[in-house]
Amino acid sequence: MSLTLTFLREDILHKAEALFLLLRANGGRVVTAESCTGGLVASALTHFAGSSDVTEGGLVTYSNTMKQAVLGVSTDTLERHGAVSAETVVEMADGALKAATRANVSVAVSGIAGPGGGSPDKPVGLVWFATALRDEPTRAENRVFDGTREQVRDQAVIHALELLARRLSD
Repeated sequence: MSLTLTFLREDILHKAEALFLLLRANGGRVVTAESCTGGLVASALTHFAGSSDVTEGGLVTYSNTMKQAVLGVSTDTLERHGAVSAETVVEMADGALKAATRANVSVAVSGIAGPGGGSPDKPVGLVWFATALRDEPTRAENRVFDGTREQVRDQAVIHALELLARRLSD
């Protein structure tokens, strides 16, 4: 195994800056609940000076145990649908808003970044996302991304940032 430092790509930082400005203009506060992205969405959001005005925090819940303990994802959901599912990311997004009482929007990300771990039903590159706004229904969707583990994670970060911006603009 070789170690490489991961830096946020310029396109990710542009998306994060646009979301930062949107949050600031709307008085929004965001919290992230991340699995396969390992905190990269929160890292992108906190890249900018003044990010504490709009970012409540990020919760990296990589294991099912952490999803349950920190975000309140139910054992039944994980057993019936798995960690990479609409049901799980909805509970993650809702749990993040419960944990971060000052936040008004959350995003959850769970997927299979690879290179292994996929199956015919859940291929490598499958990532589920959910966005939650206080007092509104939580929305989930998925994407299947191509590329290396790093490329899948980067694409997932970009999509999560775009989903947040769209949700706030609805």
